[in-house]
Amino acid sequence: MVNLEKKLADAIRHFWVVRASQQANQGTKTGQKGAGERSAVTGGKHGDGFIALVSAVLRDGGLEDAEIFVRRNTLPCYFRPSKDWDLVAKVGDDLVAVVEVKAHVGSFGNNFNNRVEEALGSASDFWSAYSKGTFKPSARPWLGYLLMLENAPASMCKSKQKVLPHYPMRDEFQGVSYCRRYEIFCERLVRERFYDATCFLISDRVGGKSGKYTEPNAELGIRNFAASLSARAHAYAKLRS
Repeated sequence: MVNLEKKLADAIRHFWVVRASQQANQGTKTGQKGAGERSAVTGGKHGDGFIALVSAVLRDGGLEDAEIFVRRNTLPCYFRPSKDWDLVAKVGDDLVAVVEVKAHVGSFGNNFNNRVEEALGSASDFWSAYSKGTFKPSARPWLGYLLMLENAPASMCKSKQKVLPHYPMRDEFQGVSYCRRYEIFCERLVRERFYDATCFLISDRVGGKSGKYTEPNAELGIRNFAASLSARAHAYAKLRS
């Protein structure tokens, strides 16, 4: 298998370096910068390292001739017309793998629910489209979700106990950090079969520029994520041989 840890460290480093560069350079032509963190994300490309890692796993799994799309990456949906994914892998007319890559940096309270609703909605829409034969003649595609969270005081500190007006909050969400909330979320995405595999990483702005990261939960680590994707690639490649 490809050197996962090295490629992941490279992807982490690329993310933070490109993000910092975009934030510094955004608005140099227009003279106007985006508000807050927005100036660091409107330029795109900061997730390219993660896409390169996923692509390497697919090719290492035996799909050297797979077409990997990161621009013409729009797929039809069931509840809406279409969605752009971060990576779409095909071999001929067969849809083999689809991956969503997300990062959450800053504004944790404002964006956590948005990330959850987006991931759940996209998966539900994707599998509904598949069940209606939208991707035929493809066999069941592999769907993956990779999320990197900024390691910061606001994402790691425990929240206050909260009393809801009608029914009690589930115990596992009481008083936990945003990091822990994401860990629970990513774990359940796989166990409830919304995604075939998820990868959850945390990294801070300083250490990240040197490629440093942490995997809070081994079940959601890059090795399990890559093993699942590689198994799908191997199985498909074997059937074609």
